[in-house]
Parts: sequence; C-alpha cells; structure tokens
Amino acid sequence: MALNMDAIGRKIGPLTKAYTWKDCSLYALGVGAGFSDLDYCYEKNLKVIPSFSIAAVFGFLSHVGAASNVNLAGILHGEQELIFHNPIPPEGELITEGAITHYYDKGKDKGALVVATCETRHSNGQKLFTATATIFSRLDGGFGGPEAPRRRVEFPDRAPDFTVADTPSENQPLLYRLSGDIFQLHVDPEFARMAGFDKPIMHGLCTHGFACRALIASLCPGQPELVRRFDCRFSKPLYPGVPIETRIWKTGDGKAVWRTVNAETGDVVIDRGVCEIGPVPKDEIRFDGRVAVVTGAGAGLGRTYALELARRGAAVVVNDLGGARDGTGAGSSSPADQVVAEIRAAGGQAVANYDNVATVEGGANIVQTALDAFGRIDIVINNAGILRDKSFVKMTPENWNAVLAVHLNGAYHVTRPAFEVMKQQGYGRIVMTTSAAGLYGNFGQANYSAAKMALVGLMNTLKLEGQKYDIKVNTIAPVAASRLTEDILPPDLLDKLSPEYVAPMVMILCSERCPVTGCIYNAGMGFYNRAAVVTGPGTVVGGGDKIPTVDDVAAALTKISSLEGGKEYFQLNDQFGDVLAAFSAPAAKVGPGAKTATGK
Repeated sequence: MALNMDAIGRKIGPLTKAYTWKDCSLYALGVGAGFSDLDYCYEKNLKVIPSFSIAAVFGFLSHVGAASNVNLAGILHGEQELIFHNPIPPEGELITEGAITHYYDKGKDKGALVVATCETRHSNGQKLFTATATIFSRLDGGFGGPEAPRRRVEFPDRAPDFTVADTPSENQPLLYRLSGDIFQLHVDPEFARMAGFDKPIMHGLCTHGFACRALIASLCPGQPELVRRFDCRFSKPLYPGVPIETRIWKTGDGKAVWRTVNAETGDVVIDRGVCEIGPVPKDEIRFDGRVAVVTGAGAGLGRTYALELARRGAAVVVNDLGGARDGTGAGSSSPADQVVAEIRAAGGQAVANYDNVATVEGGANIVQTALDAFGRIDIVINNAGILRDKSFVKMTPENWNAVLAVHLNGAYHVTRPAFEVMKQQGYGRIVMTTSAAGLYGNFGQANYSAAKMALVGLMNTLKLEGQKYDIKVNTIAPVAASRLTEDILPPDLLDKLSPEYVAPMVMILCSERCPVTGCIYNAGMGFYNRAAVVTGPGTVVGGGDKIPTVDDVAAALTKISSLEGGKEYFQLNDQFGDVLAAFSAPAAKVGPGAKTATGK
C-alpha cells in the first residue's frame, strides 16, 4: 500500500449527520458523565460537551482514511485540534466538509502523518467548529515526504493548578463506540493483537472526552459553551479500566495547558494539551473577506444592501447607471459615488461602477470591476430595475422590451460572468429580485410582472447548476419604498416601508450561513414569509390506456384543480417521477420522496 498523493486538497463532503439529544447524552455517558454531570445526560436544559464535535466528524475521518489509502492496521489518532465558533445545539443536523491538507514522513520504519481539516456547520446555518486531525500511520513512512513542523507547548515548572482523577470502566470502549467510532482496535481482541496490543485499547478520543469534562469542571464549571479551543496530542495507548488524571496549569486569562496521565504508571497518554475559554462570541452574520456586487445600488433598496454588506465586512461594488426611473436619460455617476463615499467614510471598502446592466458588455464590466478591485466575487444582488407601467393594450413593444432588458436580461448579463467565477471558487451567493406583481399579478404591469416571474425561472435552473459548487441562488420579493414606488403607494404607507426592513432577509440569503437554495421570500414592514409553486396531487383520467375525451377531463376537473395535499418540487425530474408513479400508485401516495425547495 502507498499513500494517495492525489488526495491532498481534494474536497471531502459535505457530509451530513442528523442528531438528537439522545446522541449528545449517549456521547456524554461514553466519556464518563453520569449523575455528577447531569446537565450533559438529561434532556431537560441539556448542555452539549464540546468534544461531542468529534462524534460528528467520524464520518469525515473515515473518508480521510479511504481517500489517503492509509494502512488501517497501523493507524492511531495522533493529534486533534478543535476551534469552537458557537455552542453546539442539542439537536439538528451537522454539515461537515474539508480536505486532507498534508502528508508528513517520519521515516521508513517510523511511520507517516496524515493531516486533515474540516469545518462543521449546523443546519440552522451557524458555523460551529473547525477540526484539524492528525492521523499517525505506523506502516506508511518512507515515501520521501517532508518532515512535520515541530510544535512546542510549554508547561509551567510547578504543580498543576487542578488535578482531576477518573477511572474509565473496563467496558468503556463498548459504550463509547456507539457514538460512531466503531474501529475494530477498540472492540476486537484478535484485531488488537494483530495491531500489537494485548487486548482492545481505549479510544484516544474517549480519553479526550474525559479530559474535556475535567477542563470544564476546573476552568468554567457548568459552562461548556465557554470553550473556544481544545487541542492535544495522543502520546500513549491506555487500556480500559486503568485510572487516569488530567493535570491542568493555568497560563493566563482564559488559557491553560494540560495533559492526561496513566495514574498507575505515570505515563502521559495525552500531551501538549491547550485549552482556551472565553465569552460566547456575538452571533452576527459577517462578510469579512467576501466581495459583493449590488446593482441599482445608488438609492433605495440597493443602497441599503450595499451599506449593510459593507458594515458587516464585505467589499462592495456599487453599481448604478444613474438614469431616470423609466431608464431614460444619459445616466449619472453621482448616485453610486455618494454611496461609495458613505461606505468609505464609515471605514468600509467600496468602488463605484456606472455600467448599464441591460447590455452584455455592461454586465461583464460590472463583474470585472469586482475582480480588478478586490480579486474575487462572492455575492451578486440583482436589484437594478425600471418601471414603464401601462395597461396591456397600451403597452408598446418599446416599453415591454425596455423593462425586460433591465430586470431579466440585466440579471443574466451580470450573473453569467459572476457564476463562472463562483464555480471556479467553489462558492457563491446570488439573490434575484422578484415582486408580488410577478408572483400574483398587478394591473398595468404586464411587462414588469413578466420579467419578475421570469427571474424565478432563472433561479430554479441556477440553483441546480450551482448546487455542486456551493452556489446558492434565492429570490427576494421586497415591499419597500423606493423611487420606483414613491408615487404609486399612499404617502402614509411609504413611511412604514423602509428598505431597512427588507435588508435582514437579503443578508441571510447572501451569507455563508444561508441554509436554503431555490427559495422565494416576501419581505416588508417587518413581515416575512416564503412563497412557492405548489403542485396538486392530480388524478389519472382515462385509466392511462386511452386518450381521455374533453368530457372525461371536464368531469375530473375538480380533482385536477385541487391543491389539497399539494407539494413543492425541487426540479423537473421530481415532478415527472410523480407523473409516472401516478399510473402505479394510489393518488394519495404519489411522490413520497420529492425534494423540498432547499434540495434536502
């Protein structure tokens, strides 16, 4: 066997693990908790031990083993670093993705190190923790790779500030493995002897959980959510039933070093431990390091989006042609320049762009402005728009085409070059702007309504094409005061329709934490809801073996029209599958597995 060099940097995941309070409690019992740690074991006000994060990434570690082609007969967990960004909720789904980052060569008869890093998010969109694991493979050294960098942890030359004693039971591995680490070394006597041990050994990560409990009890009793960093090296194996001591030295405000020793022999079984504790960080959506393009950002909604993105750390391209509400006129640089000046005055980063989204060249130039100024593009908000309202009979082809050119074609012209960059990056967030006029209709706005509904269709395909690349595409239907609505809505209502009410939903859809793709949200005045295309269950007419007559269809029209028991479809194939299934299954049971709008 030989390590697979091509695996370095190749993405692993996303891997999803659903869990409940029972999984958190089972893990706690597996690392020695009991009535003395009832908060970890009892669903009432349950708190999650931070090292439970390891149980969430067992699947990732197994993929690392398979991808690296490491010799499983000779592997041990070498080092583990955990950085916590938010407390782990007691239930939900954990979504993990990462990659093998390094192979290090210790020598032909000394083994190799496989290093992999992953990031885990909760299904609510929160970034929970970053895990870096080092796997020691005793049988894969001598491949000519680089040596591992040396890492030192200084221990004070004095007695520890805390010593926490515990004794894992002789059956501890049998309980711990139920949390997911089912490697034979910890349960199979024959496999353990083949690996050079007298009998199955403790999971290093089980002892790691004992140590985590000891550190919390000593440094932040009853507050596991305060753990920010938990790092260590596994140095020697431990047999079940052997007593241990976790020794802890405080080294500064919120910082400590620690090690766990075999209390019978004094051998250090976990070394170079580092723990950091501190206040729970403010749970704020941020865009640090991200680059956003907002079209039509010289006023109204676009200006509000641009200012809020910049306040939260994004670099922003403020695009605005500066034309009249109906799209006429030569344009002006003033609106975009004023917004850029506001952002810079507040300490943010922004550049102006004055191109017309209605042209292919304009769209390409907008995206190129982001690349030239900031080197990437992560977010596109297609917000630019014009109005040319007329009743349908009075609507000239010029007015029809002008509105579609800005709203629909403009979104295409900007999104297409941006989408190409996002695919190469493996990340992107795109927000289309529809309208209640498009979703539900509005007198005198046939052109506007058609363009706005067409954007939903564009989203529906881009959500599929972007799914593989972590590009999420959603649509906002804002109800807000802007220059497009200032003389349409009553004055007393305009005051209640501040664009600031819409911005929070748009920020979520633009963020790394966005949990959905292919969704439409109405937003305005502090009221938010989701809109969707719902398809009724329908009925087979004519038995499927003959073409139904007009009278047959008319007789079944009530059933055909019913939306009772209706559902959403994520893509065309899901709906077509239900059509086919209708000929072999009762109507009430058609399509039990259709995907939701989030793609899950």
